[in-house]
Amino acid sequence: MNKLLFGTAGIPIAAKGTDTASGIKAVRALGLDAMELEFVQSVNISRENAPKIKAAAEKENVVLTCHAPYYINLNAAEDAKLEASKKRLIKAAEVAGLCGGQSVAFHPGYYLGMDKDKVYEKVKRQLKMVVAELKNIGCGIWVRPETTGKRSQFGDLSEIMRLCNEINQVMPCIDYAHMHARESKNNSHEEFKEILAAVEKELGKEALKDMHIQIAGVNYSGKGELNHLTLRESDLKYEEIVRSWKEFDIAGVVISESPNIEGDALILKKMWNNA
Repeated sequence: MNKLLFGTAGIPIAAKGTDTASGIKAVRALGLDAMELEFVQSVNISRENAPKIKAAAEKENVVLTCHAPYYINLNAAEDAKLEASKKRLIKAAEVAGLCGGQSVAFHPGYYLGMDKDKVYEKVKRQLKMVVAELKNIGCGIWVRPETTGKRSQFGDLSEIMRLCNEINQVMPCIDYAHMHARESKNNSHEEFKEILAAVEKELGKEALKDMHIQIAGVNYSGKGELNHLTLRESDLKYEEIVRSWKEFDIAGVVISESPNIEGDALILKKMWNNA
């Protein structure tokens, strides 16, 4: 991928229908380039219908990604929850792949009061199993653990970079709202450059040409993320984020998770094109 594409987390508000194909048409009509399939409650596209979604996306020249269900914890204490988490992630990745999707983003899990190094090793083992099963069924989609927004959640930037370094078919999902809310920082031009520099250092320049980014304004407390806001309602310095993207000449997909998904996606695309 050699362009930076902008899209919505789910079906645009302006879509004339509530189905996925209508959402894809709306994305193109808005002048956007991508849409994230929101499997956050459940995988709501069947394997049988996936080829229709793929055809619709190809017709409109819209890139698809997906977000796996929220109910995933690769550090779950109970074996049943652990197995259910892996099955949810595998199903989301498989169906997204059948839809022609490029990647599946997901929240990896929670620390549950455990030693962070031990949590890392457990998450790594479980994620390796997920990737092995995806390879077994012929699904080559990128698996993208995302930087998380609460201090109780596994997934700071260094942990995500380690997973990507140590497991094939795993690349990062950089969520700027989460990174800002988690530590009440990551909100300056220098810090935004440091994030991209870390990606380049750990994963190489090619990773900067295949980024998966999620962005929204964010409301937060000392414990981390509370809820999403529009970019203009928040204190997130998104102009500086776009500036850092230009300086590192990144490419890939930027997904707006704002309450005004297409409005903020269009703001970012316009800023990128005019920068």
